[in-house]
Amino acid sequence: MAKKEFRYYGKSTDELKKMSIEDFAAVSTSRVRRVIKRGMNDEHKKVLRKIKDKKRNIETHCRDMIIVPEMIGITLKVHNGKSFEPVDILPDMVGHYLGEFALTRKRLVHSAPGIGASKSSSAVAVK
Repeated sequence: MAKKEFRYYGKSTDELKKMSIEDFAAVSTSRVRRVIKRGMNDEHKKVLRKIKDKKRNIETHCRDMIIVPEMIGITLKVHNGKSFEPVDILPDMVGHYLGEFALTRKRLVHSAPGIGASKSSSAVAVK
């Protein structure tokens, strides 16, 4: 069975990469369209310039930056509040924000209950 080709509102990945940012905005959701219409801030423009210059190891704090088609296939390091997490940009991520893929909270894992925490914990063997 062949793998299904990714399409973004009817456009293939190659068609998306050939589009300008304004053309991409025309086929995106309203929220993405509004952000692009109002213009990206200086930090976002700086990251896009680095991507166009084919720089390596791009680190950014711009978690609110929208993933545009020209980012497909690169790896960005997005700050999660403590460290820079590598994020591989895939075609499915187009139109989302960078911060969605660099999680800021760790998964909570509880250990065993302490002695006396409940009636049943008194039966737990003490090490």
